[in-house]
Amino acid sequence: MLKIRRIKAFTLTEMLVVLVIVGILIFLALPTFMPQITRTKTTEAKVQLAYLQTLEESYFFEHSRYTQDMAELGFLQRKLVTDDKTGTANYRIEILSADNTGFIARATSVTDFNGDGKFNVWEINQDKAIKQVTPD
Repeated sequence: MLKIRRIKAFTLTEMLVVLVIVGILIFLALPTFMPQITRTKTTEAKVQLAYLQTLEESYFFEHSRYTQDMAELGFLQRKLVTDDKTGTANYRIEILSADNTGFIARATSVTDFNGDGKFNVWEINQDKAIKQVTPD
């Protein structure tokens, strides 16, 4: 005859209570971490704009002018998170103006990081002066 042994375990009610408590803690902590998440994502814009500035500078040394053609520079825009599920870029990079004396490039966020309705915008020029135009 088989002897049934009881194994100590948590009940479904105990598990649900723990999940509810964890959910409440996450809900309370999330607003505290949102500025940090936004600050981290802005690093992508700064790095991409600095890279674009380096490409423009190299192009200028070779052709004595700046260009608006990103393909001519060799800059490839990574797929955006809004394009499809494989996209990883949070910023759309574009060159607003370019001539013999300078250029202005812009990185515009494609997602609203903190849900306030504003999209983060950064700009850089030929002097590597990077500035935040619209904070998120």
